[in-house]
Amino acid sequence: MKAKSVNSEDTEVSSLTAELHIVIGALSRRLREEADTGDLTRAQKSVLLRLERDGPTTGSALARAEAMRPQSMGAIIAVLEAAGYVAGAPDPSDGRQTIISLTDHFRTWISAARTARRDWLLRTLQARLTAQEQHQLADAVDLLKRLLDS
Repeated sequence: MKAKSVNSEDTEVSSLTAELHIVIGALSRRLREEADTGDLTRAQKSVLLRLERDGPTTGSALARAEAMRPQSMGAIIAVLEAAGYVAGAPDPSDGRQTIISLTDHFRTWISAARTARRDWLLRTLQARLTAQEQHQLADAVDLLKRLLDS
C-alpha cells in the first residue's frame, strides 16, 4: 500500500484551519471581556440564553433541555435568582410548578453587554481596517456563514 502524500494545498488548508480556530477563539474571548459578563458559569449563561430564546418555562423543562439533573438546575436557578436575573412565579395551570422567566434587570444588563461588544468591534474595525479591508472582511464573513450552513 502506498502512503498518501500530503500536498502543499492540504498543508495550507491545515494551517488555515489551525489559525482560524485560534483567531476566532481570541476574538470571542476579547468580545467577552468587553461585555463584562461577571462570574457566570457556562451552564448559567446557557440557561439565561435558553430562557431568552425560548421564553419562560419550568425548572424541570430547563433541566431536560440542558440535559442535566433537576437538582443541578435548581442550584443554577437559585444563583440566577439571587443575582436578580430570573424570577419564579406559580404556573397558572399547575400551582405545584414554578415558571422561571428573565427579569427586566437581566434584559437591561444583557442589552448593555451586547451594545458594549458591538461598539468595541465597530470602533476597532474603523480604527484598524481600511475601507477596502472592511469589504474583504465582509466577504470573509460570508464565507464563514457558508461554513456554518454545512
